[in-house]
Amino acid sequence: MAIFCVGVNSAWAADSTSCHTLTDPQVAALFDRWNAALATGDPAQVSALYRPDALLLPTLSNQARTTTAGIEDYFKGFLSKHPTGRIDERVIQSDCNVAIDAGNYSFELDGQGWVRARYTFVYAYQDGAWSIEHHHSSLLP
Repeated sequence: MAIFCVGVNSAWAADSTSCHTLTDPQVAALFDRWNAALATGDPAQVSALYRPDALLLPTLSNQARTTTAGIEDYFKGFLSKHPTGRIDERVIQSDCNVAIDAGNYSFELDGQGWVRARYTFVYAYQDGAWSIEHHHSSLLP
């Protein structure tokens, strides 16, 4: 018995050619890009890294932010503390057009010592660029 497959499913072919994956260092560089945006002190530069429909569950607020304006508003307050961030430990996962960076990070705020938090960044590839789709950050217990 012989089985012949002729042609290619065009939907699958389109998906496979538009599938973008990142290496661990490339995902880590997305955090570095975000941290560099924090260093500018400009909330608009930080919020520009998030998708327009992103979800931010921030460290220092109990209010979920789901719009660019809301995300920018959160960072106005956060950036007034002059944060400097570093990754303490992380797990990175990457697949077709999505990457996850999760773990623990620390922020020095106003030069007054380090605050530790858990974090998750979910990055999505859309319209030729990687942006933050979901960001959750909460203080360590």
